[in-house]
Amino acid sequence: MPTLNWLGKDKVVNYDAHVPYHVLNHRYNFGGASQNKIIHGDNLTALKSLLPLYEGRVKCIYIDPPYNTGNEGWVYNDNVNSPQIQKWLGQVVGKEGEDYSRHDKWLCMMYPRLKLLKRLLADDGAIFISIDDNEQHNLREICDEIFGIRNFIAELVWNLGTGTTAGHFTRSHEYIFCYAKCKDNVPNFKNFNADENIKHGALKKISKKNPPVEITFPAGFEFEGTDAVFVGEIGNSEKEYILSDEMRFKDGKLVADTKIRAGFAMRNQVESFIRGEKVFDSKGQLVKRFYFNKSGILFYEKEKTVINPKTVLSELGSTKNGTNELSAIFGENKFAFPKPTELIKFFIQLATDKNSLVLDAFAGSGTTAHAVLNMNQSDGGTRKFILIEMEPYAENITAERVRRVGGSFDFYEVGEPLFVEGDINPNVDIEQVREYIWTTETATPYEKPNVDDCAEFLGVHNGAAFYFHMGALDYEFLSTMRTRADSYIIFAETCAVDEEFLRKHRIEFRKIPRDIIRYEPAEDIF
Repeated sequence: MPTLNWLGKDKVVNYDAHVPYHVLNHRYNFGGASQNKIIHGDNLTALKSLLPLYEGRVKCIYIDPPYNTGNEGWVYNDNVNSPQIQKWLGQVVGKEGEDYSRHDKWLCMMYPRLKLLKRLLADDGAIFISIDDNEQHNLREICDEIFGIRNFIAELVWNLGTGTTAGHFTRSHEYIFCYAKCKDNVPNFKNFNADENIKHGALKKISKKNPPVEITFPAGFEFEGTDAVFVGEIGNSEKEYILSDEMRFKDGKLVADTKIRAGFAMRNQVESFIRGEKVFDSKGQLVKRFYFNKSGILFYEKEKTVINPKTVLSELGSTKNGTNELSAIFGENKFAFPKPTELIKFFIQLATDKNSLVLDAFAGSGTTAHAVLNMNQSDGGTRKFILIEMEPYAENITAERVRRVGGSFDFYEVGEPLFVEGDINPNVDIEQVREYIWTTETATPYEKPNVDDCAEFLGVHNGAAFYFHMGALDYEFLSTMRTRADSYIIFAETCAVDEEFLRKHRIEFRKIPRDIIRYEPAEDIF
């Protein structure tokens, strides 16, 4: 497969594995207990910090990275010249980065972030990436390389409706790339008709080609109105159907069995429905009910129309709609060119279940969180979101938007590295070390134990009791342990207990720091 080369690629192609693990400092909770997270800080280090708990668990990722237009006048610097990115490039690629073109710098910035996003993506998940003409071609090349060509799902064109003059044309579209970690595991996307209930008439006009058939409708059959009586012929001038009996309704139900002669569009389905059987239309969609409307005409209601979405996205708003949404929330325009919630909600609808996790690593104004909340409201879901934003407005725009639209979340700042020169950073709170060990070992959230055991106890997972002891694993320490478990995993600096005793009592010794540096590159530590 052809690969894209650029200045600095050799410095960043494997850099994701060399990103030091940083702790996430919890600043506050808003709205009560929640698994939603908003993280302020460099998204590269933040993504690495999410790995212990979220690797392979994110069902839908949406990112709206810098388009690299060179425009530095926006609230969101849509280029790679922001101070944070410049600092990172200086640290990773060195002074030679000063000579790189803006396209080289953009690729250096994106490549390791995409690799970490791939690790976080579930095996049946999908990532959607917004971009325009400035880097569209480069993004496709590196995504093919990172995710694999066979995991490319689609290149979508977002029709903005209106646009800006750009040379010979008015540019009225952007792109969204869709990739999977494993395309074979991703179900076909289905786009649902906007109508909540799809209703159709269940009759054909009586004619020589369509002679009438008589069906008896039982008492209790549903009526859209309340009370009504129909006799003789019902319908337009060409006759929809003929009543053999008087058709009387009371309280929204047919009063007595009634024979009707008509040209039924779905005769077999009507008869099956009357017998209490499950009914499908000719397209294979479930018919939810047959009923008489207020005019006495037989209708049926079926599931939403389901079709594969088109690659040209129309009627999903524009950045103008996104701006209007923000203005309605804040009372003024606080952000340039935000995405509309309907666009992100569309991707969430395609790629998630009701309890899925959604991630946005370039969170901007917080549209993704807003879209998740709207989607949950529309279908009763419990989806969770994680937002990462490196700019200073992460608190007063990103988080504030979520607050104002009624979302709950925990706010974090990217903190210090967990390890310094191969040892545990003394500036890191010991509870954060304990949390790191627990999440890397169990891939479950850490909660400080509230049990009658020693302070070094972390918890029990799958029958194993975990302990973290900054000292020697010796008989004195073992005497302080109170929890009964199938086995014991003890992290300690040294071990003074003989191996036969460890085996007999199902104790596994893990050495600090060697055996807790799971997300650190070994060559950078020892």
